[in-house]
Amino acid sequence: MFTGLIETVGELVSIERKGASGSLTLKTDLPAGEVAIGASIAVNGACLTVVRKGGGTLTFDVSPETIDRTAFRGLKGGAPLNLERAMRLSDRLDGHLVSGHVDCVATVCERRESSGNIVYSFRFPAAFAKYIAAKGSVAIDGISLTVNTVGSDSFSVNVIPHTAAKTTLINRRVGDEVNIETDLLCRYLERLLAGRESKEGGVSLELLAKNGFM
Repeated sequence: MFTGLIETVGELVSIERKGASGSLTLKTDLPAGEVAIGASIAVNGACLTVVRKGGGTLTFDVSPETIDRTAFRGLKGGAPLNLERAMRLSDRLDGHLVSGHVDCVATVCERRESSGNIVYSFRFPAAFAKYIAAKGSVAIDGISLTVNTVGSDSFSVNVIPHTAAKTTLINRRVGDEVNIETDLLCRYLERLLAGRESKEGGVSLELLAKNGFM
């Protein structure tokens, strides 16, 4: 589990395909002594397991599911990558709960300056729109951000200068692809209510209130 607060930005050394799967090696300034083989690290928002380390690099195996669900397929050597180690249970949750399970890939459709901030708009598969709400949380390449506006297949976020400078967002331009993880609480809520709906014949305001969601 992660918070969406990026620790550092690494640099892609290589990404190798092995049939439908592959491996990814990156340079990082994360302290090697604090990163164990088998540790989980969010790489651009995707939870990956360290399988090798040494010489300032970390290597991860990448499953077919991860390749299919993420923008890793378009990465090239030298690409910057957001990194966050798994949170400790004693940590403050300054971002939001991020599982590291990417839902879909979105495309930057607008970038504009606003009072020193950067406003990004993203186009994404409409099937995921129900999981994104104005003023709710979303993880973009692993970065915890607040949704400004949302439409049927797009949403926007406001990025403050600190976040832009400390993450890969500073380099994002129109046409770039990013990994999106929606709020995981929305997915569990949908699953819970779907079960209730099948038993009780529909989701009503009374049902939501009964279950503590209102």
